[in-house]
Amino acid sequence: MGRPPDHLPAPPDLPSFRIESTPEERGRNANGGGHDGSPPGERHAGTGLVRHDVALDEARLDADAARVVRRLERGGFQAYLVGGCVRDLLLGGTPKDYDIATSARPEDVRAMFRNCRVIGRRFRLAHVLFGGGKIVEVATFRRSPQTELEPDDVDGTDDLLIRSDNVFGDAHEDAIRRDFTINALFYDLDRRQVLDWCGGMDGVARRTIHTIGDPIVRFREDPIRILRAIKFAARLDLGIEPDVYDAMVSCREELAKAARPRVFEEILRLMRGGAAHRSMWLLWEIGAMAILLPELSAFLDDDEATAGRGERFWRKLAIIDQRTKQRGKALDDTVLWATLLSEPLEEASAGAQDPGEATADFLEPIVDRVAMPRRISDAIRRIRMMLPRLAQGKGGRLLKNEVARDALDVLEIELECNGQSLAGLAQMRDEAAAFTPAVSVGAGRRMGRFRGGRARAPRGS
Repeated sequence: MGRPPDHLPAPPDLPSFRIESTPEERGRNANGGGHDGSPPGERHAGTGLVRHDVALDEARLDADAARVVRRLERGGFQAYLVGGCVRDLLLGGTPKDYDIATSARPEDVRAMFRNCRVIGRRFRLAHVLFGGGKIVEVATFRRSPQTELEPDDVDGTDDLLIRSDNVFGDAHEDAIRRDFTINALFYDLDRRQVLDWCGGMDGVARRTIHTIGDPIVRFREDPIRILRAIKFAARLDLGIEPDVYDAMVSCREELAKAARPRVFEEILRLMRGGAAHRSMWLLWEIGAMAILLPELSAFLDDDEATAGRGERFWRKLAIIDQRTKQRGKALDDTVLWATLLSEPLEEASAGAQDPGEATADFLEPIVDRVAMPRRISDAIRRIRMMLPRLAQGKGGRLLKNEVARDALDVLEIELECNGQSLAGLAQMRDEAAAFTPAVSVGAGRRMGRFRGGRARAPRGS
């Protein structure tokens, strides 16, 4: 099957900044002096830091996050905007949240902010709370708990998985332990500089994804990084360096060792961000789909036997992306999973004496493999049973079901994919709204990034 067009938008214009990567410049920074004329003995002297003058528009920065950074600095601590927010601002995007890295320990942060709480037992973080449920996360600099491995040692190492990741360190150690160079950039608000220990600004300038260090080591340490590379490539329209791509392919079977709840969440993130089509294509193309969702992968592999229904699958993902962008938010998790699995599910239940049982049998290994919550698998089964009658406009008592709204969202995607009329959907939605509560069966599934809903992944994973 030929690759469908991506229909990706043109990349945004990048802010103006200067790349400083010559040996002379690196030498000056290593000796404690920066290109800005800062004296020896300044912060991070001898760590290989390269500073880049980047005048980010203050209006685009989050005012609350900036206040937290500046108060920590006034308190005598180092504090920077870090990670995804810096990356997104440099690439011309809008960060969904702002994270802060600091030399302050969690208890120090709590002592400085009355509106602060410290969460986590193994992975301690400070949350500074603002109105409307807004949270600014403040994390203490950490370092890798594992001794760095040489590439030649990788083949002889049975297990590189990171299982402990809560060792405090310095800023440069925090940077080099992250996953990709574009995620290891720190922003100094007062100097208006990007701090770069890992060559991340080069990745931003070339719009490419590089791992920090040997990609095979990084993916074996945490296979979820493979899914994160796919997410960034798809959502931010970035290229993947050839050695990183090859490592993603060669390490894909490591995904079977990853924590199942993290796999479930990362698959959802691939679907939620408005780039489900390209994300799933990459997942399939590198062979990782065959590890995580072999039922779907096998269906797409055999396009001839499925009479071209693989093309219909890709059209559905394009519709999901369109809906996400139109709404400005993701569809319900149940709708995303029901649509993702709809084509192989339909094939598995076709002609079955009990379609509900056939659907449950199909979902059972997926529930076990990726830790899909039962509330979602049960909802998918009910939706599949409801769809034929809803497609005929026979809502009736079905619209009183708690999954009726999700079922109508799935039906709308099905009808649009097949080029069928959407007439009658609006009336059924009104009837369902009168019967069902405002919160769907999937409520609570995204409890907020740091509200105790799930185990925290290693930072930079």
